[in-house]
Amino acid sequence: MTITAHPSPSSSPSSGPTPSRPIALITGVGRSIGIGAGIARRLAASGWDIAFTYWTPYDRRMEWGVEAGAAEAIAKELAEAGARTAAIEADLTDPDAPARIFDEAEQRLGGPVTALVLSHAESVDSGLLDTTVEAFDRHFAVNSRASWLLIREYGLRFRGAPGSTAAGTEPRTATGRIVALTSDHTVGNLPYGASKGALDRITLAAAHELAHLGVTANVVNPGPVDTGWMTDDLRESLVRGTPLGRLGTPRDTAHLVDFLCSPEGQWINGQLLKSNGGAAG
Repeated sequence: MTITAHPSPSSSPSSGPTPSRPIALITGVGRSIGIGAGIARRLAASGWDIAFTYWTPYDRRMEWGVEAGAAEAIAKELAEAGARTAAIEADLTDPDAPARIFDEAEQRLGGPVTALVLSHAESVDSGLLDTTVEAFDRHFAVNSRASWLLIREYGLRFRGAPGSTAAGTEPRTATGRIVALTSDHTVGNLPYGASKGALDRITLAAAHELAHLGVTANVVNPGPVDTGWMTDDLRESLVRGTPLGRLGTPRDTAHLVDFLCSPEGQWINGQLLKSNGGAAG
């Protein structure tokens, strides 16, 4: 079984009334200090209900390890901000997972997903010569294929109206949002960077192919954000290459995603945006 739903204090049955708050589905919210969690907090404070995914076995493989009780703690924090929540553990290497994630989010929160934020990632360092076929395929399964399938599922299910009026009166308005997080890191991190490059193209294609639904799609590159994975030497080197003399934070990225998901951000579409403080490549 690749999906496990965890009850949250703010969840409600699908048989209840349609929620007045829009619903955002955010992937990759497995650690409380991560970018995904930061985005979830920001959107919850802005009036969104939040469904989010995480995958504990991935954290178990990483140096930082599993943050015990993170999903429950994040869900509780979002509920305290007024959001109904649905925490869903999902293995995104499974091509059937995206449809089940949407099923669970809609059932738990009682309505359709309005914003899809792709913050998940498979990221294991390796270069041209030492990347294995298994690692390469896993990166593309998670970072590229799963993102395509999630975007496709979103497009197939989207029920919002573009909000357009008669020609010559008011401009057409987009009501749906897709935001994907990317990276331009490639050297020494080949499968990650290559699969993120594919993610960029998939998301930017959605900006055109889903436009008739009233959906915008953008990509955000948050640059170097220290969420516990950096060595001291790497951190110091990156700080020296940033004009503001500091690294990015999850909150920095979250503010941009929040704007893109807002009514004011509906005119920004089909863009690859950097939120990195001018950091050198």
